Amino acid sequence: MQITGTFIDEISHDIPHQNWGREEWDRDFAYMKAVGIDTVIMIRSGYRRFITYPSQYLQQNYGCYAPPVDLVGMFLELADKHGLKFYFGLYDSGHYWDTGNLQDEMDANRFVIDEVWKQYGHYQSFGGWYLSMEISRKTKGATEAFRTLGQQCKDVSGGLPTFISPWIDGKKAVMAATAQLSKEDAVSLRQHEEEWSEIFSGLHGSVDAVAFQDGHIDYHELEDFFAVNKKMADQFGLQCWTNAESFDRDMPIKFLPIKFEKLRLKLEAARKAGYDKAITFEFSHFMSPQSAYLQAGHLYNRYKEYLQSLR
Repeated sequence: MQITGTFIDEISHDIPHQNWGREEWDRDFAYMKAVGIDTVIMIRSGYRRFITYPSQYLQQNYGCYAPPVDLVGMFLELADKHGLKFYFGLYDSGHYWDTGNLQDEMDANRFVIDEVWKQYGHYQSFGGWYLSMEISRKTKGATEAFRTLGQQCKDVSGGLPTFISPWIDGKKAVMAATAQLSKEDAVSLRQHEEEWSEIFSGLHGSVDAVAFQDGHIDYHELEDFFAVNKKMADQFGLQCWTNAESFDRDMPIKFLPIKFEKLRLKLEAARKAGYDKAITFEFSHFMSPQSAYLQAGHLYNRYKEYLQSLR
């Protein structure tokens, strides 16, 4: 199972910024292309007051800071140059994380979607949308939020694809800011299927793919959960992707590049389940030869060897 897409996390709250400029990003897109990545996904266009493009709407209505660089424009130009598809990730106001209410995310992104398509829709590489609201369980308003914003994305862009990347509420679904590595109240396979079947039943035509994050369950649980995910995706007409996390959730230091053996276990489980695509969170920090983490370059080398063994 080959990784063909990666998130780009330039607005983060739990991994360090690498302070790259255009030269470093240009080089990183080339590294991605060299191992078969054809899709880059900006994970969010903003988080609270920090934003990736000079949004007049977000600056005026959410008090966002004017960004020193138009990252969206730069990523689209580099995607054009390297022949990659670019997916735009919606804005995250942070209000949902504080209140559990998705209404603010809907209200903000109705304007962001129109603004972004007007400013950047002409780029050849603009290939789709990422609905960046992350949930794990049946959440009040989640189906409506995904359906409403997904449909608007498709309407303004002539039907470009949309996808979501929720997490499985497994034993390793713990807050990054704590030293805790696992919890007792993990979701059962049956609960997972029941709750997500209900959500997926309301998304027909507005969301094209689901890429469950794969790091919150244990490695011996992958086969069962992946089989259920593929079954649900097929039932509700969704593409089934895997978000193969390239960082390690099993260590008290959050977060470092993953051991290759663990990444391989996850990719092989996705292959066995018949998944349609593998993306990762995320190449530039945890797999790139120029990452701030020395181990990331070694993971890149091990991954290249893995790809060669598949030929």
